[in-house]
Amino acid sequence: METTLRGVGVSHGVAIGQVRHMGTAVLEPPAKQIATDEAEREQGRARKAVEAVAADLMARGNLAGGEAQAVLEAQAMMAQDPELMADVDRRIVVGSTAERAVYDAFAAYRALLAGAGEYLAGRVADLDDVRNRIVARLLGVPMPGVPDSDEPYVLIARDLAPADTALLDPTLVLGFVTEEGGPTSHSAILARALGVPAVVALPGAGELAEGTTIAVDGSTGEIFVEPSTEKKAELEAAAAERKAALAASSGPGATSDGHKVPLLANVGGPADVPAAVEAGAEGVGLFRTEFLFLDDSKKAPSEQKQIEAYRQVLEAFPEGRVVVRVLDAGADKPLDFLTPADEPNPALGVRGLRTLLDHPEVLRTQLTALAKAAEGLPVYLEVMAPMVADRIDARAFAEACREAGLQAKFGAMVEIPSAALRARSILQEVEFLSLGTNDLAQYTFAADRQVGAVSRLQDPWQPALLDLVALSAEAAKAEGKSCGVCGEAASDPLLACVLTGLGVTSLSMGAASIPYVRASLAKYTLAQCERAAAAARAADTAEEARSAAQAVLSGE
Repeated sequence: METTLRGVGVSHGVAIGQVRHMGTAVLEPPAKQIATDEAEREQGRARKAVEAVAADLMARGNLAGGEAQAVLEAQAMMAQDPELMADVDRRIVVGSTAERAVYDAFAAYRALLAGAGEYLAGRVADLDDVRNRIVARLLGVPMPGVPDSDEPYVLIARDLAPADTALLDPTLVLGFVTEEGGPTSHSAILARALGVPAVVALPGAGELAEGTTIAVDGSTGEIFVEPSTEKKAELEAAAAERKAALAASSGPGATSDGHKVPLLANVGGPADVPAAVEAGAEGVGLFRTEFLFLDDSKKAPSEQKQIEAYRQVLEAFPEGRVVVRVLDAGADKPLDFLTPADEPNPALGVRGLRTLLDHPEVLRTQLTALAKAAEGLPVYLEVMAPMVADRIDARAFAEACREAGLQAKFGAMVEIPSAALRARSILQEVEFLSLGTNDLAQYTFAADRQVGAVSRLQDPWQPALLDLVALSAEAAKAEGKSCGVCGEAASDPLLACVLTGLGVTSLSMGAASIPYVRASLAKYTLAQCERAAAAARAADTAEEARSAAQAVLSGE
């Protein structure tokens, strides 16, 4: 009998096939004691295992290339972290075996990451994978991983590590479903890059029996267990229609009646640029510069290193628009040289622009580097500040930009409800707004993005969130300025139409989502998008809002 489950769709497309489960994770090694004279040998075993795993991850990265390579290289660095290895050595000295010492040292580091906010908590799966690989090598058991199969299948896992996701064979792995993870996890990012349909955060996914036939809709997040022949045909027809629309869609983003909606890409650095260019991005709507700083949490990158990275991105979009977010440190992205270590609630403390205003030399260096990187380039550079709360914040940022001699538009991110409620006031100081819907939802509903128990409040279809988007867009229109969206909401093709109807002037997303959003916008007029937006705002729940918008756009 057909049943329907719902998770979070993170990579578009439909996959229909039989369930295969991920290889079992490494078991916890026994906590047996070793003699003192065995410590040196055990330390050597641990070091060799770590080096072998790091080398394997680097090799996998070289094979995968692109975005996956950067992710796997970061994992290899994680494996060789000096502090982690020092902890392993200490545990061996007091009597642990190599495998137990690795297991316990990684567990301690895991707890730190899990409590450090969204960005670092999102790396827990990566850390677990590194630990499992090292322990497996030490125990002499097979690595956990993707099952061997001659037939195509849908992969089910608790979570997927980058080392597995990066080398998935799309001809065999039709799609995947995980119990954990989220839209910003590495598995989701790499799934979109691979073009494999994927659904994450599906409770009970591991209970689906091996060999069960399921249909995965990576656009809606729905899983159909033992789908009927009619449901399979319906899903395949919808997928074929979307594919045809993608093939027919090209050029700048616009509604069917010609209302322009520039489609931009979210990037973390130069490595993300080729995919953005290939997808037809009209520029960059969110350049997350913090990834430059996260390479070394002890000190800021030099001005020259920043200039080189910024210029590579700027050069890729001649005559295009590139929106750079200055360093967003604190809370889920702590940096030893910047952020306080003892805040009781970092998400509500000194983060984003607040951190930079406390460390003006870091902001000045970054703005100066951006100014030098843009010299002589025919690019439309825009620079925005994260976590702007009010006009005072906006004025401080604009003044810092002017003092650095930056020839660019200055903007503010709307991530705090106060910024949406007082958007016209903020726009007296800056020239554009950009809505970070992920954080805006978190702060609007007091719902931590890492806490599954409040996940319904993190849904970007929540009518209250749409109200705040509308307020911001209306303020920008009244001031003759622009208001874009650069959060995950922009990558949902249906929601993109609603955001356009609310008055949003540009949409920025992961490169893989651009063709889907372009094709969706091209099907409807601006008036249809406006009616869909009004219907969504009139609803009381996220699910009702989505259904109401869909009904308007489908003519029901």
